[in-house]
Amino acid sequence: MESLQIIAFEPYYGGSHRAFLDTWMASSVHHWEVFTLPARHWKWRMRGSAIWLADQLADAPAGRYDLLFTCDMTSVADLKALLPVQFQSIPIICYFHENQLTYPLSPNDWRDFQFGFTNITSALAADAVWFNSKSHMNAFLEASGAMLKTMPENLAGDVLPKIAAKSSVQYPPVESPPNSVCGTGGADRPVSNGPLRILWPHRWEYDKNPRPFFDALLKLQEEGAEFELVMLGESFRTAPPEFKSALSRLESHVHHAGFLPKREDYWGLLQTCDVVVSTAIQENFGLAVVEAMLASCVPVLPNRLSYPELLAHTRDAEVSNIQFLYDDDTQLKDILRKLCKSHVTESSRTAVATLRVNLNERFGATLQVPRLDASLAQFRGH
Repeated sequence: MESLQIIAFEPYYGGSHRAFLDTWMASSVHHWEVFTLPARHWKWRMRGSAIWLADQLADAPAGRYDLLFTCDMTSVADLKALLPVQFQSIPIICYFHENQLTYPLSPNDWRDFQFGFTNITSALAADAVWFNSKSHMNAFLEASGAMLKTMPENLAGDVLPKIAAKSSVQYPPVESPPNSVCGTGGADRPVSNGPLRILWPHRWEYDKNPRPFFDALLKLQEEGAEFELVMLGESFRTAPPEFKSALSRLESHVHHAGFLPKREDYWGLLQTCDVVVSTAIQENFGLAVVEAMLASCVPVLPNRLSYPELLAHTRDAEVSNIQFLYDDDTQLKDILRKLCKSHVTESSRTAVATLRVNLNERFGATLQVPRLDASLAQFRGH
């Protein structure tokens, strides 16, 4: 495959946005010139990052780049209008990690529909629109259609079919556990005889919906169940109060609570965990959950959002009579209670090993990066 010269613009270079881009570029056949801004002030990134990038490119020679790749935090319509004249015809791909029409609001926030409308105009202005899951694409198109219907006099016309026609699902490439940590690509590890180690790998924020998770653990503690808790993911000044309160009450069960910036430390702790749990109300892909499953954790996930899609080929599978997907908070508590009593058996590990092979084939960087590279190559001479 012949290489392209690509501008990668990430105005929110942190978390899953950064992991996606770094993992892809690490083994891509294309040549990337990267422009990034720190992962903060997301509203101002959506409002003004296009101005910043256009200024960075002001003196770049014509013909230097084949393609511009950016994300939903960029106003692509603004960017197209502001780009220097020598780049006015460059193809632009907009990758949607999330969108501001369906992202749940925090308790003290209100929805500014201008950000959602910016996502719509970005999708309309881009040459291609990529989503990180089918469930995300469908949710965005449905929410966009609902919003456009509220415009008087049908000013939006046939916008939605135009966006849908150039939209596709391009899963992010996921790093596999290093061989030194989990064997070859996350090979099976021995069954533990200690307390069940439960992993929470998510950001400490409201959209990850921590209350049902902590309620379940506090109930297990009250019943005398044996378990250990590992809390990973970044925390911020605005972290919901449930975290501090619940972790204090669960102190005797907490093995680790806090972000690990070094990947080797992260993988090292991840591979000691038995079960990964989510109670999220917002998850368009689930990078941290996929990483945990690749490290052989048994998934206990809500039957909503992107999770059924991640487990598309194992939705009816059971792990020692424990389903991967649960329907409500009561079922979550029941699943964790049974796992605390029976732990994760050898047969459970076998079932998770099958799941891990499937996840590697669909999302593992070794296979997914070439797929993404090939999708970009279609824009040569566009």
